[in-house]
Amino acid sequence: MIDLSTDYLGLKLTNPLVPSSSPLTGNLEDAKRLEDAGASALVLPSLFEEEVKREQQQLEDYVLSQALGHNEAESYRPVPDDYTSELDAHLAHLQRLKAALDIPVIASLNGSSSSGWLEYGKELQQAGADALELNIYYVAADPRQSGEEVENHYLRLLTDLRARISIPVTMKLSSQFSSVAHMVTRLQQAGANGAVLFNRFYQPDIDLETLSIRPHIELSSPVEALLRIRWIALLRGRVDLSLAATGGFHNLDAILKALLAGADAVYLCSILLEKGPAFYAELLQQLERWLEEREYESVAQMQGSVCQACALEPAAFEHSNYYDVIKSYPLKGV
Repeated sequence: MIDLSTDYLGLKLTNPLVPSSSPLTGNLEDAKRLEDAGASALVLPSLFEEEVKREQQQLEDYVLSQALGHNEAESYRPVPDDYTSELDAHLAHLQRLKAALDIPVIASLNGSSSSGWLEYGKELQQAGADALELNIYYVAADPRQSGEEVENHYLRLLTDLRARISIPVTMKLSSQFSSVAHMVTRLQQAGANGAVLFNRFYQPDIDLETLSIRPHIELSSPVEALLRIRWIALLRGRVDLSLAATGGFHNLDAILKALLAGADAVYLCSILLEKGPAFYAELLQQLERWLEEREYESVAQMQGSVCQACALEPAAFEHSNYYDVIKSYPLKGV
């Protein structure tokens, strides 16, 4: 029997495939189906700090504006007794999952200010989250802000939250840091238990008819996995925290490459949205079959065996193969 288990954020998972934040993990029945298919853990949809704050402001405006100039209107439009806030609904969903599932549930916070993260992080821990993923969706658009200032912003948020909660914390990063390796090292020093590589910053689009800015979303593409695999390989053995790969993992080949590069966990999202929770079980069977055919006894035995430190050509993960890649492109008619 192949041992598929992995250690991630101090949690012992039955296998390294983790359904990441998506509508599937936001629905109790789908979450149960993922667990039945073999999911080792799951990541909740993000709790958006800005959404919670916007709702709180709207509620405050609703209550305070009623009696302006009309004292008799103070109780005319009271807040309903059964009103459920965005935060309350999120915490209730977390509690339902914890009551219904036997696998770890990782909460996700999306925001950019210390005040919100501190408050919501503590509430997620109290609601039963086994770990917390910090998804800092921060676009450094101010030309006066240096790269070091951007890094320090991330580190302050982590340090403030780390001082308030005891559950494991992982940071979901973008690939847009000038030195990803240095940033991950600083996060480890500040108390992070893991790093998730990489966040996908959705790009706004321009409507050519109205000239307005509109949201634009696309599911990940398998080609995106290579960037994650490369950086996992570069970091494995150089940092002492958990590494998770996310973005573009649609098939067994990509999953295997991430594990060989050194990932402790591989997040799955788009492929599960496309094919449904049952496809998780198929991927798990494929992974077990591949390991058995090559006489591996465990996932741990192959994890990191092709990281930069262990690779036959370590420099290939950096610049040395760039020229060979350019030359390898087939020209039409040649």
